[in-house]
Amino acid sequence: MTSSFKIYKPTIVVLAVFLVGVFSFSQSDTSTFKAQVALGVNSPSTDGFVTGFEGKSLNFPTVSLGLQYMFKRNLGIKLDYGFNRISNESGTPDFKVNYSRINAQLVYDTSRILSFFPPRVGTFIHAGPGFSMIKPLGDYGENDESFLNMMAGMEFHYGVSDKLSIYLDMSYIHSFSRDFDPVTNGFGSFNGSLLTVTIGASISLSGCYYCE
Repeated sequence: MTSSFKIYKPTIVVLAVFLVGVFSFSQSDTSTFKAQVALGVNSPSTDGFVTGFEGKSLNFPTVSLGLQYMFKRNLGIKLDYGFNRISNESGTPDFKVNYSRINAQLVYDTSRILSFFPPRVGTFIHAGPGFSMIKPLGDYGENDESFLNMMAGMEFHYGVSDKLSIYLDMSYIHSFSRDFDPVTNGFGSFNGSLLTVTIGASISLSGCYYCE
């Protein structure tokens, strides 16, 4: 029970902060806050595995939870948490890896620049530093890794209503990890970069993007 709690402790902490933030920010009448949740797939870089281990080029699931605050019409910040599962490619040793991350990012609304999209389509770019946590499962469960990352991506939003938009996010997470010893702690682990594609919902907690 104790070991299970340690494994999921970062996830529990982030979810708690997320829920507290939703409750607190939803009371605001003047600032624009959004809660975002998305689900999708990920593709790990091939150089993130030790020799003999290879991950699938496309893995499910990727989950993202975030809070976003636009302090100007086209500029804001967001804190988000992501969870990714990576599995072995067929014909290579069996393994599974949980890849979690926390990122603080700047958000820029490019809708006025990319004005050729339909009126209810919004475009955003986001980028910022973060921290990645790697937890291999099964026989390699003790080979944890953690390192800094830099994330950048672009979102395409479609406004369903004043309070809700559906969006597509394409992001790249670059790792700043040290090389690990493949004999003592590399098996079943991953320290490379990650490409993610998710589809989600953005819910306005106060104000709304499409309200003028």
